[in-house]
Amino acid sequence: MPLDDGPDGPDDGSAVPEARPDAARWLTPGVASVGAASFFSDAGHEMATSVLPTFLSATLGAGPGALGAIEGVSDALIGLSKLAGGPLSNDPHRRARLARGGYLVTAVATAAIGLTTAVWQVAGLRALAWMSRGIRSPARDTLLVSLVPREAYGRAAGVERAGDNAGAVVGPLLAAALVGVLGVRHVILLAFIPSVFAVAGITIAAREARRTLRVPDGRRTLSFNLRELREAGLVRAFLPVALFELGHVATTLLILRATDLLQVDGRGAAAATSLAILLYAAHNGAATIAALGGGRMIDRTSPRLVFAGGVAVYVIAYAAFASGVHSWLFLLAAFASAGVGIGLAETAESTMVAVMLPDRLRGNGYGVLGLVQSVGDLGASLVVGVIWATVAPGLAFGYAAAWMVASLVAVLLIARSGRGRGGSEQGAV
Repeated sequence: MPLDDGPDGPDDGSAVPEARPDAARWLTPGVASVGAASFFSDAGHEMATSVLPTFLSATLGAGPGALGAIEGVSDALIGLSKLAGGPLSNDPHRRARLARGGYLVTAVATAAIGLTTAVWQVAGLRALAWMSRGIRSPARDTLLVSLVPREAYGRAAGVERAGDNAGAVVGPLLAAALVGVLGVRHVILLAFIPSVFAVAGITIAAREARRTLRVPDGRRTLSFNLRELREAGLVRAFLPVALFELGHVATTLLILRATDLLQVDGRGAAAATSLAILLYAAHNGAATIAALGGGRMIDRTSPRLVFAGGVAVYVIAYAAFASGVHSWLFLLAAFASAGVGIGLAETAESTMVAVMLPDRLRGNGYGVLGLVQSVGDLGASLVVGVIWATVAPGLAFGYAAAWMVASLVAVLLIARSGRGRGGSEQGAV
């Protein structure tokens, strides 16, 4: 189904705008505040994420298999939480509370990892943090879309994704600067501080939404609305997304791979970890730029084209990680390629849901998208971790790249079938 044929009118009982800005004035304080909330929250939890591989391996004695299991299970839980949060976020009365609470619990659970003494404790807190992220995500995304005109959905999603990725630049840089002075545990504990500002940011956005939206009286009935989502064409559109996520491994595995490869020429584990964190910051910097540029491209072309570009770049990145080259410049290029890929792909995925669905179904759409992403990430991280531990890391990343190739093929086939039925080439993902 063409994405640009999705309904978006006020006749479906949705909250509707009283005075939305025009497309030329889409960047309102509320939109900027959503981006700021993503920035501060991600800066906090990425401080912890960037040192988590070293914390697990050097402090708690765990290996890549445990890291893959923790990240995979956490990704699965965030997907279930997004699915549950979808119907809740369809109610405009609940959105702000869900978002604020989710940001706060994520901050507390992530920082508490610094107090743990066993792998199972890390797993439990990581899972709680990711579940909180899942609950808040559909609420944040529906709130964001309610603040902008349809013509600016891509750019608004790009701002949010750019804020998230920019925070993931600052977080690792802070971790790299502090880990040698304070140690890994204290870096994780300090991750709580930036997240406090995220709550303030989402509160500002919620106040703007209340001023600009006419919200129907009463609360909406909670429902997954699966039949309506299927009729809107979401299942077909999500097929390439599902294949992409089956190859999208946790970034902590990229950091671990780089850390292992960089321990050459007299460079020890500590120095390799610091350098890998800096490369990870470059990954997130590339993702920030790609999200902003990708959002503009989406509004001018389609989510499908931008998504396909992101997948193609990811194939190149995983091939580089599979090669086993030890040069930090080569690894920098690999991290940057992965950053461009995720910046384009995630922005396209979010915009796809916004364009296809009306306000009363968007929360459900974001919830299902989150489930697809997380189930795929669970499979990717678990399988890659096992292949890495039992066979070889090069084969593990080759396996992930194969799923990316399958996703790219699916995008092209769906686009061709859409043209064959007279569908819009620009709209279909």
